[in-house]
Amino acid sequence: MRKYFIFISLISMALFACAQKKNKVPNYMEVNDHTKTATAVFGGGCFWCTEAQFQSLEGVYKVESGYAGGNVPNPTYDQVCTGTTGHAEVIRVTYDPAKLSYNELLQAFYLSHDPTQLNRQGNDVGTQYRSVIFYGNEQQKEEAEFYTKKLNESGAYDKPIVTQIAPLDKFYVAENYHQNYYNENGSQPYCMMVIRPKLEKFKKAFASHLKKQ
Repeated sequence: MRKYFIFISLISMALFACAQKKNKVPNYMEVNDHTKTATAVFGGGCFWCTEAQFQSLEGVYKVESGYAGGNVPNPTYDQVCTGTTGHAEVIRVTYDPAKLSYNELLQAFYLSHDPTQLNRQGNDVGTQYRSVIFYGNEQQKEEAEFYTKKLNESGAYDKPIVTQIAPLDKFYVAENYHQNYYNENGSQPYCMMVIRPKLEKFKKAFASHLKKQ
């Protein structure tokens, strides 16, 4: 646990450095003036896990599981699982940038999985489980690249980060039974043995950003 909190300190240093850079550039968020929301797309292994983690954050309105980064239109889960479509399992996060910044989402993203594992997370193996940040504009790209660089330099990991940073072409919403998966299937073995421990660890590390119960 001590090693994990040392990691939190290092990742916070990277976040501070990124925030310093952010002050030098204009606001980049594509915000709807009526709803005051923005979106971010991340892939960090099985979307059931990352969906549950990001749902717990204050300022997050909606998390949708889906697919992105491939060359097959309207892919199905079965197709993506073959690893031949080029798509990754991802989440699209709709959030209030006045309550939660893109930099803080980047911090949550890196806390949510192991970005040093290439094309896998634990026992989930394949390019569909790759670590990836899909940016929606140039500012998100700059922030993601800068943050990742600083995090690598901080020594937070024993191995280099292999997270892909790529433009978002198209996000495909996954089938209905994948949405809100942990909340609706929490008693299933995968949820209890895999998702719950990751979620509890995430909540401890990101306690100051959690939704009020």
